[in-house]
Amino acid sequence: MTFANVGTLGTKAGQRDALVEILLRPKPELRDAGCLLYEVGVNNDVPDTVFVCELWESAEAHQDSLRLEGVQAAISEAMPLLSGDNGGHRFTVLGSPLRADGARQSRHSL
Repeated sequence: MTFANVGTLGTKAGQRDALVEILLRPKPELRDAGCLLYEVGVNNDVPDTVFVCELWESAEAHQDSLRLEGVQAAISEAMPLLSGDNGGHRFTVLGSPLRADGARQSRHSL
């Protein structure tokens, strides 16, 4: 069942672009680990915040990805840039009106 992680990462003053650079480095191993989408964005109204939207094949795939060497290295590099003001939501995706192949997953599988 598809798993979504949508969150915000607060950065120390002036560190937003440095964090974006780390997050946008190519990591082809994420696709192999079950990542379907990984989007990074900013909003100039909140200059010290980075927004991340992730879709994964499962919550387990997401959790397992955190043990990948490249992901661990990126986390270590990013940690000093973070303010600790992070937020977000994790949820199971039920479907999408953009997919014709079963836009909604069965409630029985939840």
